[in-house]
Amino acid sequence: MVNVRHAGWLGALRLYLAAVAAGNLVWEFAQLPLYTIWRDGTAGRIAFAGLHCTAGDVLIAGASLTGALFVCGNARWPAERYATVAAIAVIGGLAYAMLSEWLNTDIRGNWAYADSMPTLPIIGTGLSPLAQWLIVPMAAFWWTRRRIRTAINGKEGFA
Repeated sequence: MVNVRHAGWLGALRLYLAAVAAGNLVWEFAQLPLYTIWRDGTAGRIAFAGLHCTAGDVLIAGASLTGALFVCGNARWPAERYATVAAIAVIGGLAYAMLSEWLNTDIRGNWAYADSMPTLPIIGTGLSPLAQWLIVPMAAFWWTRRRIRTAINGKEGFA
């Protein structure tokens, strides 16, 4: 059992990545009908796509947070500069998602949107993956901060 009060950045990182994993797992499977794989893929391919994309999401979120910490974090994070690091990490993840969606739909053809996917005008990026990269990380940062504050006030531990 690790107490968040003593875990610092490592405890925050663990909480954040756990929340990101859970949120993205739900989101990925919920948005699958907005991709052609839902119509054209087998059950196994659909399940693999959801799990594979979730794993990628966790890696992207971790890399975005690491980059944000490198750019503007300090040794006292998450006690200091939490919102700044979170904002940069969210922006980094969103930028990567936009690039990835464009590369994989328009350039590489690795996946395609169903007609039901709302897209941004001009660039054609799907709104669901963009919303995912705003909502899931922001919710994960909010939840992480809430858990850390509760633990610091002596009300909760973290495993």
